[in-house]
Amino acid sequence: MDSQAIALHLAESIDISGCRKTINKKLIFGDRDELFYSDASRYLYIFRYGIVSFYGFGESDISNVLEEIKPHCDGWRQSDLTESIEMELVSEGSRAKVTNSKIILPQSSVEGMRLALLHLSQSVALDYFAGLSEQIMKETRKYTNYLEHNGKLDLGGKKLKKYIARVLNINNQISENLYIFDSHEVVWEDEELDRLDRNLKQIFDLKERYRTIREQGYIIKENLSLFKDIMDHRESSRLEWIIIILILVEVMDLFIMRIIN
Repeated sequence: MDSQAIALHLAESIDISGCRKTINKKLIFGDRDELFYSDASRYLYIFRYGIVSFYGFGESDISNVLEEIKPHCDGWRQSDLTESIEMELVSEGSRAKVTNSKIILPQSSVEGMRLALLHLSQSVALDYFAGLSEQIMKETRKYTNYLEHNGKLDLGGKKLKKYIARVLNINNQISENLYIFDSHEVVWEDEELDRLDRNLKQIFDLKERYRTIREQGYIIKENLSLFKDIMDHRESSRLEWIIIILILVEVMDLFIMRIIN
């Protein structure tokens, strides 16, 4: 049986507890970060970081589920960030197989389905965080170009602090929500699932894309450290001039007092 699996980026975050109370489907797995449901031969996977993935659902059914989820979304913005892949469920005894265009799973492999939807969702999440990272990189290049051409930094104290906080929040989101290098707990004692897990990571190019985002993060951090040093030096110079001016004022005051007396 062939059908399409699809993952959608819906929001900045999803209230998992609220969804758990609302959605009336068979819960296969749930914790504070994710919910995995089965509905006959269909599957639904919801992630705290704003991604939802489906298998076996038609467009109208997906729309209905999204209406259920929407009240529990923070920053709802059903975006163009989606990804899909063909999946085929085959008879028992067959091995899972991953190609560039299709994932083949035994019909009873619920955990295999969970892995497939997990990595499909992680792929969409990588697209989202790659976009955020690239946006920060562009802003950083703008400041470094200004520094190169003007010999000074176009970034004040408060503005720099807000910029640093924004970068740290994005890096924290990436660290909290992407576990590309960690093997899912279901694969630890199952050789077949472990092979499927490795093949899925490879077909979606998850590790390389994650490394690119992390490397951009390191570059941005180095630039922020430089910006902070420049700001500290500027503040230090300003304080030195204030002290010099105060000393001069004090000397002038003493000089004037002596002349008057």
